[in-house]
Amino acid sequence: MSTENVISIEIPAEDVQAVKDALNTIQSTLKPYMLALTPEQRKTIPKMSDGTEPFVAKVMDYAVSDPQFVPPFMDVPEMKKDFDAVSQLLPLLRTVEQIDSNLSDTAMMAGSEAYVAALSYYNSVKLASKMNIPGAKAIYDDLSKRFAKKSSRTEQ
Repeated sequence: MSTENVISIEIPAEDVQAVKDALNTIQSTLKPYMLALTPEQRKTIPKMSDGTEPFVAKVMDYAVSDPQFVPPFMDVPEMKKDFDAVSQLLPLLRTVEQIDSNLSDTAMMAGSEAYVAALSYYNSVKLASKMNIPGAKAIYDDLSKRFAKKSSRTEQ
């Protein structure tokens, strides 16, 4: 286990609250425009990616400049509306994904360092308990519950 302290931060409560408030504002502002897909919908719908985006943009241009090829069931204004929404949402999504990645990495590192420190304390208490040092056994018994193996057999 590494004892290198990679992260040492204290985020002021006011900053945490400011971020929560900003996130609430973002969430409530975007709520009327958002939807939630089911896992099945996510699997089955065609997806537009970075490679597909230029193709759709070209089709938009052609559908406007050469409307004689637009099938009668295709709604070009609705397609433009959808494409414009994607164009607005993708930069927001990319920013949120960067924030998500950095928050995840920061929380993971802080959690890892806290867990490594906790394991050091636990191992020290475990050794002290084996040496019958007063007070160590009760702490060890309490903390060792975290590592208790659950039986894979069920009573019938």
